[in-house]
Amino acid sequence: MSGVRTIRSRAATVGVLSGAVSGLLAAAAALGAGQVCALAFGAESAPVIAVGEGAIDLTPSWLKDAAVSAFGSNDKLVLLSGIGAVVVLIAVAIGLVARRRPAWGAAGLVAFGAVGVAAALARPTATPAYAVPSLVAAVVGVAALLMLIRLAPRAKTAGSPVPDGDRVTSPSGADRRAFLLAASGTVVFAGLAGGTGLVLRGGAAATRAAVRLPRPASPAQALPAGADLRIPGLTPYVTPLRDFYRVDTALVLPRVDPRDWTLRIHGMVDRPMELSLAELLRYPLVERWITLTCVSNQVGGPYAGNGRWLGVPLARLLRAAGVRSGADQLLSTSVDGFTAGTPVATVLDGRDALLAVGLDGQPLPVARGFPARLIVPGLYGFVSATKWVTDLKLTRFADDRSYWARRGWALRAPIKTMSRIDVPRPLAKVPAGEVTVAGVAWAQHRGITGVQVRADDGPWRDAELAPVPSTDTWRQWHYRWSAASGQHTLTARAVDGTGAVQTQQRVPPIPDGASGWQSIVVTVA
Repeated sequence: MSGVRTIRSRAATVGVLSGAVSGLLAAAAALGAGQVCALAFGAESAPVIAVGEGAIDLTPSWLKDAAVSAFGSNDKLVLLSGIGAVVVLIAVAIGLVARRRPAWGAAGLVAFGAVGVAAALARPTATPAYAVPSLVAAVVGVAALLMLIRLAPRAKTAGSPVPDGDRVTSPSGADRRAFLLAASGTVVFAGLAGGTGLVLRGGAAATRAAVRLPRPASPAQALPAGADLRIPGLTPYVTPLRDFYRVDTALVLPRVDPRDWTLRIHGMVDRPMELSLAELLRYPLVERWITLTCVSNQVGGPYAGNGRWLGVPLARLLRAAGVRSGADQLLSTSVDGFTAGTPVATVLDGRDALLAVGLDGQPLPVARGFPARLIVPGLYGFVSATKWVTDLKLTRFADDRSYWARRGWALRAPIKTMSRIDVPRPLAKVPAGEVTVAGVAWAQHRGITGVQVRADDGPWRDAELAPVPSTDTWRQWHYRWSAASGQHTLTARAVDGTGAVQTQQRVPPIPDGASGWQSIVVTVA
């Protein structure tokens, strides 16, 4: 009796494991097939990407902002990991159901494919062909599942009765070998299909290296001596490319072949235009130092970066197209369907608004918008900094709503005056005596004319400012504080070029940017 129970227990364990593995491998084969099939129709048509992008669009604004605050540029990795965990759980459940009801397991994969189809067709750039990768994934997944379930090791019965019924035997070695061979083949297929998709997507971006940018007709101003104070721990004046923040709605980076890229300018214009990258680069290019700031930046947050941008003045392009009276919004669209609405008056008021093609002497990195993006000094990125831009429409705010405007965010979003303390770090322990307090401040297109620091509730003291090449960049500052022993609170505030002092009123980023003073607590030994 105990031997029979042991055999039954082992057989049941083998059955459960083989069912779970069958479900997982079938899902892996399906996703690999969908990934490689999506190469023909666009990355957004891949099942996981389509579902993930749909999840991003459906996520409430407050939750998106919380995710950026909590995970920073890793928010998309966290989302993909979550989707992966859900896929694993569903795949295991499908495999376990399919052990006894193969048709039900197959129906589960078909339903999963239907979700992918619906998500893909909901993308802004979708065509009917976007359904194909999820359909192919469903077919491949069902075929793999049924094959694996059919070959999965099972307990067998023999005719000699025992007290509990038929005699139970363990699965045979032949069963195991057949299943392992099929499972190995499925793993190889899934790996090759998924890997091929990733490699070929990467290969499309390799054409970036072949792009040669012309020298600027108007180079950036040389940095004045002392623009970078080089204080240990202080944010550098020029943000290294690897450290530039990335906050956007793209779950995967769009891979745009510059040979196929075009920019369309249309809508309320007299002369609609369509430019290739080669044609765009024939325009005289200007190079400018400009600091970008994300609206998701909390007080004292890291989502700001400064670089030397190269591009064509947007005003020149719009005037060439002939902006009609009444057009008050420049609606820019990314290759992945994201949209941003920029006030036309801001683009045409003389500031260095650019259709940028380069950063710090190189073609734009893929993560920064290659081959072209918008840069408008003084506006938060959600209304001005469309990456991978491919379409510019002159329209009215009353007629068209951009991605974030449809979610209740501001239509016009000038960057608020902000200062940040980089040195010392919050909760740091510092020696008594003279302590350097340093940071950066920004108010793009208005400039920073002062930064003030106070310890505890003492008087405000003026910090020393580093020189800058223009009002469109952040500014480093430092203050020598005579620190006495004990715990102290340090606070900073900035003054912009209009004379306005950074407001103390604390508000969150939604809907038009955070405000408030940053304070840190330090211990003086």
